[in-house]
Amino acid sequence: MTEERPKDPDIEVMLRFQKGDEKAFEILVTKHQRNVLNLIYRYLGNATQADDAAQEVFLKLYRARHKYTPKAKFSTWLYRITVNHCLNEIRSRKNQPASLDPIDDMTEQGEARAPDDQIHQGELRRAVKDAIDSLPENQRMAVILARYEEMSYEEISETMKTSLEAVKSLLHRAKESLQQKLSGYDKQ
Repeated sequence: MTEERPKDPDIEVMLRFQKGDEKAFEILVTKHQRNVLNLIYRYLGNATQADDAAQEVFLKLYRARHKYTPKAKFSTWLYRITVNHCLNEIRSRKNQPASLDPIDDMTEQGEARAPDDQIHQGELRRAVKDAIDSLPENQRMAVILARYEEMSYEEISETMKTSLEAVKSLLHRAKESLQQKLSGYDKQ
């Protein structure tokens, strides 16, 4: 009896694109563009660079279509391309800060807050952003994928091409580092 993977409709669309269906590529771009853009923006911290990088990621996807084999979820493969691109960008630029605010959610949603609460929330967000920005790049990427992309440890492992134990270790060390850096905010 063969092990059956859950159906991923994106795999079917990618396989259609692989066979020459250009409309399938448009479907994939439309569906995943916002998530790819947000991930890049969180990592690079610059909207213009994120937009350019997202276009480059989809160009890489276009060029790599014939190499694609459905071994995991399509989104995992796409995130792997995105992560590699981000890491290459970071290495080429060195020390460019990242932003954690998603592009489509630049303002806080919800009920109105008192000015003091708004100032405190802004300070806390800035402190969290600065603390995450200061992490080593592999820890930072693991945190972004876990917290902001809501990936499982297994998905992070596949995306970052590392073992499950390495992901757990990265996230554990990042958590310890963040707790230390944010210790002044823990009671607030």
